[in-house]
Amino acid sequence: MQTMTLGKTGLVVTKPAFGALPIQRRDKDEAVRILRRAYEGGIRYFDTANAYSDSEEKLGLALADVRGDVVISTKSLARDHDTVAKHIQMSLERLRTDYIDLFQFHQACSWEEIDSGAWDAAMEAKAKGYVRHIGLSSHSVRFAAEAVASGRFETLQYPFSYLSSPEEQALVRSCLDAGMGFIAMKALAGGLLSNARAVHAFMREQEGVVPIYGVQTMEELTEWLALAEEDPAMDEALQAVIDADREQLSGQFCRSCGYCMPCPQGIEINNCARMDMLIRRGPWKPWFTPQWQANMAKIETCLECGRCKARCPYHLDTPKVLKYMLKDYREFYEAHKAEL
Repeated sequence: MQTMTLGKTGLVVTKPAFGALPIQRRDKDEAVRILRRAYEGGIRYFDTANAYSDSEEKLGLALADVRGDVVISTKSLARDHDTVAKHIQMSLERLRTDYIDLFQFHQACSWEEIDSGAWDAAMEAKAKGYVRHIGLSSHSVRFAAEAVASGRFETLQYPFSYLSSPEEQALVRSCLDAGMGFIAMKALAGGLLSNARAVHAFMREQEGVVPIYGVQTMEELTEWLALAEEDPAMDEALQAVIDADREQLSGQFCRSCGYCMPCPQGIEINNCARMDMLIRRGPWKPWFTPQWQANMAKIETCLECGRCKARCPYHLDTPKVLKYMLKDYREFYEAHKAEL
């Protein structure tokens, strides 16, 4: 298993890492089996968040007895002092540990969110030894670039795949130059990429980048472990796959940055435009409440005004993406409505 040092944290992590969001969909026994197999297969870095329902608890059950052998990162969506402090204590309890290797501000997109007391709470936790390193995750390329330039954070977790734009690729170089660890979430571009071998070969070449692959089945884990053992390098055939995917898919991957909003029709674009991933990588039933079905139905009222498309920093054809998401959402509902 390839390892790397996560920037200036000094944390030695495996490449790849285990993304523990999807194990929300597995029962506890199966989740523990998957997590333990990942450990036995050589993975030593596990990423979660307290917003991922019982993911932290499952990690604690699976890895408490080998805690000193693994690196664990978690995150909080809280934006005030007291809630951040509370979340850190909750994470410690759920993970069955007395320290968090890397605490991250979850989906941060502005300095107001960080400097409203949240930063102070994280620093206090670090001073007490509850948190060893502080980073952030973000879906905003603009704020991520500012965060790197600020020098305040030790790591950046950001959507990164071979569909990433030149601006996003520049983030990787900026982190490397700044001594920041770069954690690649959504390395499969939210499920758009299906050739794991090509993804592995691409990530293999990315200096300073640790990819996190969300795993929800033993079959998925087995594939990633086999690729890690074989460690295939880029070749002409895999590069051809990547070139074809870039040609066909680059305009379909929503990063949920929110720059497209507000929509004059009230469409919640930042979630609706990535609905296929939301209903397949985590618990899906909360996305089929009457309220959410009504939210998705608003896509039918799209005016094709072009505002969202013009604002998108990733140059997506947002109305086209939304229409596809509504069609996919309704097909998923028809296939699963008996389970509601």
